[in-house]
Amino acid sequence: MSVKESKPNLTVSQATDITGRLFGLTVSSVRPLPSYNDQNFHMVSSEGGQYVMKVMNSADSQNLPLLEVQTDAMNFLWQRGLPAQTVIPMVTGQLMSLEEIDCGSGVQKYLVRLLTFLPGTTIVKVTCTPQLLYEVGRTAATMDTVLLQMEHPHLRALQRENFIWSLASVPLLEQFLPVLDGDPLQEVVKKVIEQFRNRVVPKLNSFRKCIIHGDFNEQNILVEPDGPSSYRISGILDFGHMSSGYFVFELAITIMYMMIERPRPLAVGAAVLAGWESVIPLNPEERDVLYLLVLSRFCQSLVLAHYTVLQQPENEEYLMSTARPGARLLQLLWETGRDEVEKIWFSGAAEFIQNSLRTDGVTN
Repeated sequence: MSVKESKPNLTVSQATDITGRLFGLTVSSVRPLPSYNDQNFHMVSSEGGQYVMKVMNSADSQNLPLLEVQTDAMNFLWQRGLPAQTVIPMVTGQLMSLEEIDCGSGVQKYLVRLLTFLPGTTIVKVTCTPQLLYEVGRTAATMDTVLLQMEHPHLRALQRENFIWSLASVPLLEQFLPVLDGDPLQEVVKKVIEQFRNRVVPKLNSFRKCIIHGDFNEQNILVEPDGPSSYRISGILDFGHMSSGYFVFELAITIMYMMIERPRPLAVGAAVLAGWESVIPLNPEERDVLYLLVLSRFCQSLVLAHYTVLQQPENEEYLMSTARPGARLLQLLWETGRDEVEKIWFSGAAEFIQNSLRTDGVTN
């Protein structure tokens, strides 16, 4: 089934009726929210609450064990002090419902959940100071260490073999490369895939395993003002890419997305890395592939966005919101080269920590 065929397309009326039936809420206003493969609605109830209704695509809706783990992980993180979005129980007490819905092309089954609506602005819309980027790195690492403590009967569902958005699946991009025909970056992507096979795959056993969010991006992190000129992280959204993986994968994904729409994108990695290593210092094998992993995520974003646009041309603006600036950053990273980028990141991270220690010393 194609992405277009599996993506839900509920009307506002259908979403409103389902919310009332499953959750006992009277909806006073509703508006669609942007989404990649699923469908989201912002709901305001007459009772005074705000929520996000999330309707999963029909393909992912078939994997109930995986969705149960993702749902419980959100609550697990929130209970331990991380600002993750959580799931609102239905009137029956259950956390999700598999609904048969006709979106205009026949009845299909879609999994429906109602999530908390968290305050804040997506991080891509604010000026990111080095301190905020440090907090992003620290939060990502903390999240993964907390998830290691989670117990669940369906944890095996997170071993998502050949999941196209997993960094381990970078070689699978080859089947989609024709979408870049005529684009000079196609050759860059081919070379990155080759390097991934030669330099990352043989080292996988050297990387430390964990459960990762997998999509800690510029649209999935919310921030709120924290004083006159700073922000704090107020929300972690969208656990749809959650899987078994490696700590260094999460770090690379985070660095890549934090580079989007930043005036000094190469410098971003230093502050994120410093925050990450305040929780989980990288081992030598992980440090050796970080640059290549960030390149790899840019390639995934570029190729898969172009592929999905062919199936959802009406959603092009949202689908390409990361890939368009990401294409320029992929070119920049590639042309700058590994040695120079690693110098910026690793030396910059060390300098950030030293400056922080000096500042703490003066404050204390």
